Amino acid sequence: MLPPPPEQRPTATAWQPPTATSWQLPQPLPAGEPLADLGLPEALQALLQRRGYTSVEAVQALLDPPAAPDPAAHFPDLGLAVERLRRACRQGESLAICGDYDADGMTSTALLVGVLGHLGARPTAAIPSRLDDGYGLNAAMVERLAGEGIALLVTVDNGIAAHAALERAQQLGVEVIVTDHHTLPPQRPPLLALLHPATTPEGSPYRGLAGVGLAYVLARALAQKQRSKRALAMALDLFCIGTIADMAPLQGVNRRWLLDGLPRLKGSPLPGLQALQQLAGLDEAPIDAGTVGFQIAPRINAVGRLGDPQLVVDLLTTDDTGRALELAHACDQLNRQRRELCDAIEAEARALVDADGQQRSPFLLLAQGHWHHGVIGIVAARLVDHFGLPVALLASEGDGRLRASVRAPQGFAVDAALEACSDLLERHGGHPAAGGFTVKAERVAALHERLNQRAQAWLNSEASLRAVRPEALVPFSALDRQFWGQLQRLEPFGIGHPTPLFWSSRCRVEEQRQLRGGHLQLNLRQGDVRLRAIAWRWSGSWALPKELDVAFHLRLNRWQGEERLQLELVDLRPSGSNSLVLRRRDRQYWVSHQDDHLVIRNAEGEELRARCGGGAPQLLDHPRGDHPYLRALVADAATALGLAA
Repeated sequence: MLPPPPEQRPTATAWQPPTATSWQLPQPLPAGEPLADLGLPEALQALLQRRGYTSVEAVQALLDPPAAPDPAAHFPDLGLAVERLRRACRQGESLAICGDYDADGMTSTALLVGVLGHLGARPTAAIPSRLDDGYGLNAAMVERLAGEGIALLVTVDNGIAAHAALERAQQLGVEVIVTDHHTLPPQRPPLLALLHPATTPEGSPYRGLAGVGLAYVLARALAQKQRSKRALAMALDLFCIGTIADMAPLQGVNRRWLLDGLPRLKGSPLPGLQALQQLAGLDEAPIDAGTVGFQIAPRINAVGRLGDPQLVVDLLTTDDTGRALELAHACDQLNRQRRELCDAIEAEARALVDADGQQRSPFLLLAQGHWHHGVIGIVAARLVDHFGLPVALLASEGDGRLRASVRAPQGFAVDAALEACSDLLERHGGHPAAGGFTVKAERVAALHERLNQRAQAWLNSEASLRAVRPEALVPFSALDRQFWGQLQRLEPFGIGHPTPLFWSSRCRVEEQRQLRGGHLQLNLRQGDVRLRAIAWRWSGSWALPKELDVAFHLRLNRWQGEERLQLELVDLRPSGSNSLVLRRRDRQYWVSHQDDHLVIRNAEGEELRARCGGGAPQLLDHPRGDHPYLRALVADAATALGLAA
């Protein structure tokens, strides 16, 4: 962790949040404490129940998932693929691993190159160039490899949609094993064997595998057949890196294998991973999913964006410690270059937006011929965070065409917007949050006009409000090292099991600093407890209310041998008063917090009182205190006032 940058004086403007937000507090929990036997803090029990873990058994399965079932019973072609690769290993056969230039594809390629090489085959990596070749296996690659005497190809993280390439391979007598997790085509292309999550039974724990997970299934089955413990170990290490880097869902076998593999990464037998840890300054810190995602994965991803993916394959497969350090330095340099490029493009893009003043478009479409295709997606995501608007950044592709990366806030569907403009586009694709397209230069103005119309309609609807959904209330007094330790039991966090978003109310701002880079640092106090909080790349005003409600992720900040808990702020809002109006069904209630009591009054002036503190509020002296409606009413009121988890 770097030392805090020097302080800058905040400017005095009226309070405004970074973007229009809508706080949606969690629903009150049903009565009872079914998870109390697990020894988890109240806030973590509440969080798990809201995520659907409503029994001790369900939580135990999360904390200690069952072993992965026999993959041969889930992947129909696995046995055929393993036997073909065993023959390649026995005969020292040359074969090609055809990967992709993202982190998933590069780690998948390295995984199979490393394992097959260790087991006796002679694998070579064949990864297309992002700029020159585009995505995935192509017919020209197949022809080149066949000309070099390659008779067996294994694709990783691609291949299922490469119809022309697979047909050419069949014509040339080249056998192909496809491992891929992208959408299956209606008809199976010609291939020897296919490993794909969609070929597993419904509900299979293998359904969430990324490309590296499928490569691991294949390598693991092969290494077990060959009885090679070292091949198994190196495969598991690279599975962990690729799965987290690709943001695969951390459920099913992904979760089981990460729990098995992450604690081992510190002592990985792979010199390349040791070198990456050294350059990331991870000598003392334990390695968890966050460390991989924020320290190791970016150094790998940067190579695919700006350099030659072979660099990553060489780094992750070399047995030479000195060579590994040299290659890791090259990855680190590309990552620095990636950061500098992103910062420069972001500054230029923000200046273009600011130059429009109040005439800012509802859809930010910005084009510069010199922008780098490999990083414009990262910058587009930053601009979405800053402006709260959908963004497309376009860079020149030559021949009068521009290629774009698109990102958008939650609620604006990128894929639907691009489909609505498909008649203006050469190519397009994506999903609701992100996408890309290629467009002729003369059609950009018409495209922007149509996207603006769609974005304006979205802005005029409530869907444009950024939803902030805290999962559990936590008072500062509960945020200690014991709470942190219990939170670690729920790791690893990721897609499908995200980092918990907590909230705390009535936090007093004692100190405020603007840090270099546009970050906001606060010292907050709640009662007798003080905590440091930071909002990265803060885009709201700097004149904050004296008392805030904060939505945050909890982090452990390590600096110069010291560790302390810190709040990573997701959103702020001015704290409300100690009273509010609660609407439930067709009735209104006036709710207030007085001393340590919750007071609820109806339209007839009747009052309910409940004692707060230490768990769920308890109704006092009411003849119908056990009635489900009254219990639910008290729970609603306590949650709304920030008095219950």
